[in-house]
Amino acid sequence: MIPAYTGAQIRRAERPLLEAGQGPALMQSAAHALANQAVLELRDLYGRVYGSHVLGLIGPGNNGGDTLYALAALAPRGVRISVVLTGSTAHPEALAAFVRAGGRTAEASELDDLLERVDLLLDGVLGLGATRPVQLPRIPSDLRVLACDLPSGIDADTGAALGAVPGAHATVTFGALKTGLVVGDGHLAAGRIRVADIGLGRHLPEPEAWVLEDHDVSKILHSSDPGWRAGSVHKYRRGVLGLIAGSEAYPGAALLSAGAAVAAGLGMLRTHVPPAIGAALLAAAPEAVPLSATELKQLGVRSRRNDKSTTGRIGAWALGPGLDATDGNGALAHALASELPAVIDAGALSAVTPGAGEARWILTPHAGELSALLARTGLHIGAAEIAADPLRWARWTAVSYDAVVLLKGPATVCAGPDGYTVVSRSGGAELATAGSGDVLTGLLGSLLAAAGPHPDARTLVRLAAAAAYIHGRAGVLAAAGGPFGAATLLQTLPVALRDLGV
Repeated sequence: MIPAYTGAQIRRAERPLLEAGQGPALMQSAAHALANQAVLELRDLYGRVYGSHVLGLIGPGNNGGDTLYALAALAPRGVRISVVLTGSTAHPEALAAFVRAGGRTAEASELDDLLERVDLLLDGVLGLGATRPVQLPRIPSDLRVLACDLPSGIDADTGAALGAVPGAHATVTFGALKTGLVVGDGHLAAGRIRVADIGLGRHLPEPEAWVLEDHDVSKILHSSDPGWRAGSVHKYRRGVLGLIAGSEAYPGAALLSAGAAVAAGLGMLRTHVPPAIGAALLAAAPEAVPLSATELKQLGVRSRRNDKSTTGRIGAWALGPGLDATDGNGALAHALASELPAVIDAGALSAVTPGAGEARWILTPHAGELSALLARTGLHIGAAEIAADPLRWARWTAVSYDAVVLLKGPATVCAGPDGYTVVSRSGGAELATAGSGDVLTGLLGSLLAAAGPHPDARTLVRLAAAAAYIHGRAGVLAAAGGPFGAATLLQTLPVALRDLGV
């Protein structure tokens, strides 16, 4: 996993180097990395570097200085270099180096024309110091943008956009990954991210968050479940999941969750659904074994007696997809009383109370549902405010409920009650379709059931992030065939698992 840091953490790591007089060396290292990436972008676009025209938008701070030095480094490669200053000043030494390299400083009135004619734009307006909305020009959609450290106007900590932010096709960030590049608007605006080493390593503290990569998924699943993929496997070792889902209004939710659990390699699926959709569920997932109301009640009774045996060897629950909030037979109450780990989604989120999670629940809200969860703790935070700072509010909710929180959004934030946080950036807007979350619940339930008894909270965080990553990869695979509905994910989930080495 890649460590990610706040802007304050990066500044603290830079401080001893700056105090030792290494500021110019840091800037040169950053500029070198930015120039190298610009070369790669030009070659990707045109197959050449010589004869290209690169424009820099230059702010008054160090980001502008990094960009000026990078442009100066491109000039010997036969690149025509121009800049437009967005303020009244620029880093003096870097500007002098740019001028010595033959660079031209254009007037602001020329900017629109330049944007139509140049081959690449370097965004060097704002970086870690972005604290207020910035007015930037409208960038032509076909002009490739390379951002210096952060896309200008993205908050380095939260990923919130401070005004109209020009999206980048790629971002070179210096020293370490910033949290604002991997969540919220920053995740959407950053494009491809390259982390350039400028020597901060030993000065960096414990990361604020971790970001999953492809190879992490199989490590997480094999470490949490080393046995079921071994030779001495049996269906109970592969995990038994209890699913309580569906209603007459939303029958498909139960079918999607069940299908995802089976597609993810679950050993056995026990299902409790309304009678009206029982036949449809068994037709869609004939592997499922119905779980009666009597069996559910026995689970709750055994738990209250501190009897740790479980009916049907259920090892974990997936609760809530498409569920009717009335819960007429107390199914949710019985499941929650069983003291087993549980994925809690959609209709079941209304059944949880603050402080009751005992670090064994994984709550899977979107921003609107998280707002409702927070309201039960006395905090009235709107969905837009949550989306603007997902790390903060996912953690706050995790602490408040003593549970793991998987907060859905442009990137998925998974946080535990101790603050441990893992982010999945897999997938994209193709997953914004009805039923997609039901698939995620079934998938995550399957992984949780296979994880063995009593997984700790950090294991649950990693499992949640791995499920989100697999789900995102399945979405990418499904989208390769054109527009799709959530049911298509049931076919691409096994392919995603295979591709990720699971």
